[in-house]
Amino acid sequence: MKFSNHLVDWYLHNKRSLPWRTTKNPYHIWLSEIILQQTRIDQGMAYYFKFTTQFPSIFDLATASEETVLKLWQGLGYYSRARNLHFSAKYIVNDLNGVFPSNYKDLLKLKGVGDYTASAIASICFNEPTAVVDGNVYRVLARYFGIDTPINTTKGIKEFKLLAQELINTEIPGTYNQAIMEFGAIQCKPQNPDCNKCPLNTSCIALSKNTIKLLPVKEKKLKIRKRYFNYLVIQTENNHTQLVKREKGIWMNMYQFPLIETNTPINQQELIEHKIFNNLFKHTNVSIKLHTKIVKPHKLSHQHIFTKFWIIKTPNSLNFRHSWSDIKKYPVPVLIDNFLNEFNYN
Repeated sequence: MKFSNHLVDWYLHNKRSLPWRTTKNPYHIWLSEIILQQTRIDQGMAYYFKFTTQFPSIFDLATASEETVLKLWQGLGYYSRARNLHFSAKYIVNDLNGVFPSNYKDLLKLKGVGDYTASAIASICFNEPTAVVDGNVYRVLARYFGIDTPINTTKGIKEFKLLAQELINTEIPGTYNQAIMEFGAIQCKPQNPDCNKCPLNTSCIALSKNTIKLLPVKEKKLKIRKRYFNYLVIQTENNHTQLVKREKGIWMNMYQFPLIETNTPINQQELIEHKIFNNLFKHTNVSIKLHTKIVKPHKLSHQHIFTKFWIIKTPNSLNFRHSWSDIKKYPVPVLIDNFLNEFNYN
């Protein structure tokens, strides 16, 4: 088809040089795809090299501790990706004798692998003609074919997947999938694409109807939830503090200071009167100081987290067992890591 041939030809002349494009090793392709979910290439590249260096094979990843994996992932966000990556590595090693799944259907059985990732690995590594559909693909197809079905609806997901599958070059599915994604990333960009230099500009419906800026269509996002985190940064006389392991949520199994979460901002008096504060410091004389640096809201897809760090100086206690000198060894959310990088706790 003219459409797919144009894309592949464009790709072969314009593709970026990326490390995962020099291999068909499914372990490396899988790593790159998981890392690049919700992540820019320039940010994800460093993590790809860190993981392939520290865990050269899936066996190395499977035998690592979850804490080690989360620490290496720290700062990349969406930590469920790291937990699923580790879980699936152990599954492949322990249940599949270290043999990576080699088709779309079996790849979908891996935790954290959905339609897009399974299609990418199956086509690139095993030449299976399964079409990828990501944000870039949605944009290219919506504009070229003039489709205004919202891409974040059940109908839209099904419609675009069927179209993508019809268009795929079955002889070189991996190259075609990479071509359409790359085309969306650097040619048919979200903002201000250079349509004058586009090889598809003579047949693009959105260009002919001047609707480039209107496509693809998305239904309105969910309401943003506001959360207020008050971290209790404990400093004992013998230079100890306290970290706790999160048992649920986006940062599950990562470490944080004792947390008081509220529905609205609170002041020092409200902090002191909170049950969690009293359980930690009852019958103890403490001094409290709000860390003065303003922490910008930590913005996630459907929530904004407003954070205060309260510095609590307290006498020595067996309850506070973490040495400040070891604190950097633990995997922590990025907002706590940023705090630790600039806070003078000596």
